[in-house]
Amino acid sequence: MLHLYLKSLHIIGFVSWFAGLFYLVRMFVYHAEAADKPEALREDWKKQYTAMQWRVYKIICNPAMMITWTCGILMLVNTPAFLEQGWLQTKLVLLVLLTGYHIYCKGIIKKQEADRSTYTSFQFRLLNELPTLFLVAIVLLAVVKDLLNFVYLFLGVLAFGFTLFFAARAYKKFREK
Repeated sequence: MLHLYLKSLHIIGFVSWFAGLFYLVRMFVYHAEAADKPEALREDWKKQYTAMQWRVYKIICNPAMMITWTCGILMLVNTPAFLEQGWLQTKLVLLVLLTGYHIYCKGIIKKQEADRSTYTSFQFRLLNELPTLFLVAIVLLAVVKDLLNFVYLFLGVLAFGFTLFFAARAYKKFREK
């Protein structure tokens, strides 16, 4: 029964974590676009977005990440045999990379706060798709639990992602004409 409660909290944690990351990077887009606003509005908007970003990072993303990791680790302590499964080892690597992305986002907040960010709003829109790849990969691994099928599925998702990227780039160029 303990395992089911931990699993439930783990799912709640990662859903909240991803929601926070998606919202956070979307605010990066708006923050970058604030540079195009009239000077009278620009600084107030940037300050507001920075405050909102810190709130999301500290109040949603950090606690959700900690819940996800804590409950996941407790499930492994409860059932250490899971660690022998290849899909879980791959999932853990993806989680470490996702945590790196999380920390990287903190650096972006600091750069935007100091007005040193070099990303465009379009680049932030693309960066916002990265957690989608993590989400798809992690869920596929957790459900399919077969590395070979996962590889095929994930390659298909990557191909779809690249198609979306090139479509977005083409659309952007079309709009600029």
